Amino acid sequence: MSFVEKVVMASEGPSFSKLIQGYWRLNDWGMSPQARLTFLKQHVELGISTVDNGAIYKNSEVLFGEALKLDPSMRDKIEIISKFGINGITPAPGEKRVSHYDSSKAAIITSTENSLRRLGVEKLDALLVHRPDFLMHADQVASAFYELKRSGKVDHFGVSNFTPSQFSLLQSRLDKPLITNQVEVNQMNTENIENGVLDQLQEYRVRPMAWSCLAGGVIFNDQSPKISRLCRCLNEVAKEMGATAITQVMFAWVLKHPSKPVALIGSGKITRVHNAVAALTLKMSTEQWYRIWVASKGSPVL
Repeated sequence: MSFVEKVVMASEGPSFSKLIQGYWRLNDWGMSPQARLTFLKQHVELGISTVDNGAIYKNSEVLFGEALKLDPSMRDKIEIISKFGINGITPAPGEKRVSHYDSSKAAIITSTENSLRRLGVEKLDALLVHRPDFLMHADQVASAFYELKRSGKVDHFGVSNFTPSQFSLLQSRLDKPLITNQVEVNQMNTENIENGVLDQLQEYRVRPMAWSCLAGGVIFNDQSPKISRLCRCLNEVAKEMGATAITQVMFAWVLKHPSKPVALIGSGKITRVHNAVAALTLKMSTEQWYRIWVASKGSPVL
């Protein structure tokens, strides 16, 4: 089994593991605090030291914090990412309120402090804007970032699901580089490969964080013509590459992109984490990459 190396995310850091363990579904894993701690230690032993969370992920920050409290020494062995910006309001009966985005300075600071409290830590290694806020005042966001950095509560900042223009707008107000744009990349959804998001990150030498690398598992639960084509192709390429599962090929396909993505793992099963790690040893050719692309699109490259 290979060991997951650390990579530099942007010109001024930080260094994160090339695979990142996502904890957004932790609430659904049904683990005891001790089981959560054991799982954390298992993936850290593989070199997956970076973990991803978010304020909107039900009570996943609380559950992660409970596990970390059982062995506080683990904090020094991991890098913690969290996110802010989605105000998931549950209205009272008869109340006319909706969930919304909020990237005001006060909301950012409050959300971050709440995340720190739930996680039981004093500092986040990175804080990301979870979704673009169409009412985002870039100067307010920058001011919040500076305050959080000065107070020692956050080391680095990035975004998630931003368009190139939204990324450029926020970056224009900062004197340090945004360290990532966390976006969906998989064979079922190639939008961010085509719309300039990954091009921009390659231009800035900033690594994307690729989420939903396995397309949310839809490839295993659908019989559409597109998925049938993809499954045949992925199985064919898996045999050629010596992969033991098509999921390894799916991760390898994402990681081959020249923007140098780091890939998020969404499973709480350590066997599936091992499977993702195995993808790092695979060597995919350009022709194989495009063969999968063609299977996804249903038409040849012209």
